[in-house]
Amino acid sequence: MTHPVVRAALAGASILAIAACNDAGSLTPEANAAAAVRQDESTPEAAPAADPAASEAFASLVEDYEAFQRENSLSRRARDGDLDAMSRWPDVSAEHQAEETAQEAAFLERLETIDRDGLDRNDRVSYDVLDYSLRFSVELAPFDTARTPFLNDSGFFTAPTYAAASTRPRNAEQGEAWIARLRNLPDYFQANIDWMNRGLQDGFTQPRLIAELAASQIEALADADTLSGILIAPVDALPAGMPQAERDRLRAETEAAIAEAALPAYENLLAYFRDTYIPQTRESLGISDVPQGREYYQTLVRYHTTLDTSPEEVHQRGLAEVARIREEMDAVIAETGFEGTFAEFLHFLRTDPQFYAETPEELLMHAAWIAKRADDQMPRFFGHLPRLPYGVRPVPDTMAPTYTTGRYWGGDLENGVAGGYMVNTYDLSQRPLYTLPALTVHEAVPGHHHQISIAAELEDVPDFRRNTYITAFGEGWGLYTENLAIDMGLYTTPYEDFGRLTYEMWRACRLVVDTGIHYMGWTREQAEACFLENSALAPHNIRTEVQRYISWPGQALAYKSGELLMRDLRRQAEERLGAGFDIREFHDVLLRDGAMPLSALEEKMLAWIEDEAAALEGE
Repeated sequence: MTHPVVRAALAGASILAIAACNDAGSLTPEANAAAAVRQDESTPEAAPAADPAASEAFASLVEDYEAFQRENSLSRRARDGDLDAMSRWPDVSAEHQAEETAQEAAFLERLETIDRDGLDRNDRVSYDVLDYSLRFSVELAPFDTARTPFLNDSGFFTAPTYAAASTRPRNAEQGEAWIARLRNLPDYFQANIDWMNRGLQDGFTQPRLIAELAASQIEALADADTLSGILIAPVDALPAGMPQAERDRLRAETEAAIAEAALPAYENLLAYFRDTYIPQTRESLGISDVPQGREYYQTLVRYHTTLDTSPEEVHQRGLAEVARIREEMDAVIAETGFEGTFAEFLHFLRTDPQFYAETPEELLMHAAWIAKRADDQMPRFFGHLPRLPYGVRPVPDTMAPTYTTGRYWGGDLENGVAGGYMVNTYDLSQRPLYTLPALTVHEAVPGHHHQISIAAELEDVPDFRRNTYITAFGEGWGLYTENLAIDMGLYTTPYEDFGRLTYEMWRACRLVVDTGIHYMGWTREQAEACFLENSALAPHNIRTEVQRYISWPGQALAYKSGELLMRDLRRQAEERLGAGFDIREFHDVLLRDGAMPLSALEEKMLAWIEDEAAALEGE
């Protein structure tokens, strides 16, 4: 289920396949049967036999829920060949969203009547994932998050960009559906504007800072040449065997749709932002300043961490992590032989030319080389590798100035789209090479690409299990792999190891900063200081990151929450199993069921540890 805060903003991101980094939803290729057999053999079922009544009730609920999801998911219907779905953007109207929420609440009521303990292991995982998705959809619905349908670097206005990058028509009818979709763009934009107007009336808006950043992206997309170059791509990708006259016709009709519908939609949206929205937005940064903001943030903390915790507890956890990581950083500085203060070392890293690429191509080559070295190590640490490959690509120019350092964009094997490790080549003086190994493993392998692609290949699970992205699990895994890269030998200098610690400090500061901004009334300067004083992150990256936290309250809390649990689970497995610990099996078991709430992950992995210990003792 798409995160409710950005469901309206990103729902149109792709009909045929796209998952931008923090809201990934890869599609499902044919599963790897041999891997499934291996996984089944490695996990004895220790639980009592399932209760037939509970299993039947749960199966009926899942069937009805999946039918509901298919009906409301244009992307899934499009994958099934529905031309009408290919021609439309998501329905973000208040009426439609209210209907969805009512149905989700009804599903949750049905779920609560089913005895979870009466289900088998696989169904219990499905139960936990469904419970998490439905419960928070219902809890967050009263806050009407569609009133702010954009972030600092993306939103409903970037949906056409993502869609164009992933849509690959296979025939004239699908090409015509893309043209119809472009014709429908003004109505889609207007539906989001209606929500934003409601937000202005209610005092529920993004901060002015974030609205101005969004306007700068819209301005870039409102350039006729830029927009045409983006939106013409699906038609230019039509099969080479199509008659040239047909290709020419479709291209001409696409150009007309861009000129007559898409471009005016962007021009009107830009005028709306400048003349209406921005002047009425709030100057404050924290979500606590909007009506019901504190209650909203408390809910977001539980949603993003998947834990029963509070902003105060998360803040203190972050402070403790900052102190721990600083000690490790000091040890690495000593290893380099640098003589000077911590601040002087940071200045050295931020300014010495040896740590920076001179051209975008050089930065991409460094990223690609690290990625291939990671590929080379994967079989040592994983028994199950996914089929879908990935590429190393630059972030599009229209997004790069306000985009983060790197992201992962999901792929789709069935539709011929590889996963994408997106590297930001804008302002090379802010893209240090010493952080590139940590960034690469997090976004590519063994991080997001590996985890999301494994989930997409799951067998014998409901579709929602393959497509659910739970941030604490997915981003926790990405951060865990940055530490795993030590074992993989991917940090070759003390500076790269310091870059790893800088990235870990980055996520620790997120716990402090996000709660500081949204619950404790921090200023932007206070937030940036945590990063500037404790990490070697470039100032530009720090600014864009803090802007992201301002625009997306709570999301930044997920990373450390998941990573700390995964590292602790590995420690427990190593201590309990001793010489019998198999790192490949540990990782395969951790990932093999897809994303889940952290409490469910802990239950699953502790049970696996005990099963493995019992098997070793019986040998």
